[in-house]
Amino acid sequence: MTNAIASTRSARLGLRATPEQETVLRRAAEVAHKSLTDFILDAAYHAEQTLLDQRVFMVSGRQYPALLEILNHPKSDNPGLTDLFSRRPVWANK
Repeated sequence: MTNAIASTRSARLGLRATPEQETVLRRAAEVAHKSLTDFILDAAYHAEQTLLDQRVFMVSGRQYPALLEILNHPKSDNPGLTDLFSRRPVWANK
């Protein structure tokens, strides 16, 4: 992050973390040669991509008709997706 961007920050965010989480974040920021604030903001900035992933589909002009076909005529049964959605996510096993 550039100094110009850093100097224009005006919004303040707060968060609570366990001591262990704080230690991991501080160590990761140090390894990345960033301040803790810059490290956390860079990591959190992926929120914008997460939001875009929910609304925007980028396809070439050649791919567009195939995408429309898939959207207009979805398969009613997809064993792979059924299996995937029946599993408990790895992160939920903690």
